[in-house]
Amino acid sequence: MDYVLVLAAGLFAGTLGGIVGTGSSLVLMPILVLMFGPRQAVPIMAVAAFAGNLGRVLAWRREIDWHACAAYCVTAVPGAILGARLLLAIPPGAAETALGVFFLALIPARRWLARLHFRLSRTHLMLLGAPLGVLTGVVVSTGPLTVPLFTLYGLERGAFLGTEAASSLGMYGAKAATFRALGALPLEVLLHGIAVGATLMAGSFVGRFVVLRLSWASYRALIDSLMAVSGVSLLWVAFR
Repeated sequence: MDYVLVLAAGLFAGTLGGIVGTGSSLVLMPILVLMFGPRQAVPIMAVAAFAGNLGRVLAWRREIDWHACAAYCVTAVPGAILGARLLLAIPPGAAETALGVFFLALIPARRWLARLHFRLSRTHLMLLGAPLGVLTGVVVSTGPLTVPLFTLYGLERGAFLGTEAASSLGMYGAKAATFRALGALPLEVLLHGIAVGATLMAGSFVGRFVVLRLSWASYRALIDSLMAVSGVSLLWVAFR
């Protein structure tokens, strides 16, 4: 029954991620920590997140902006490797506190910049990729940070979901490989990650069905709601 619960939660989390581009980790991490403990939950989630992002890439493959993806990944992937190595060296809760406050502040900032018709360039994506890659290596997910990054670049709905997922593939792949090299990803943990990741992939296609039926205004409201939940959740984790 425990595994059934995890797989059902994975399908729901994959659907959520397939709709808004992130949020899978928020749903799954508490369950994975309860079942496997915190030390195994992080590498399991890294493998599962890779599979979930692969599902979104396949679902939206015709709308991906590969130039934006390449510009971001060229610095984000090395950053993720460095962040995974730093994971055990920083004070517990420090990264979560900073990110939680930042996520909440991004909600009005993103709307304000949208009214100004502000747009990021590929150069901006390249410059911001390194610090976001490091943060992705340190914490479970920085999805709410890449949401405004790619939307301010000008991507929406399917193009945003596919491009963000393709960019995340490199980071989560590098993170999982680093865990493997450091001995934190034994075969059993890898198999757990693949099993959970399969449900995330299935949810990605369910999410595509929902996104195609949402209005632009509803979709933007969902993005802001997710960022608010992410910020509050990270602050709760940091101070509990």
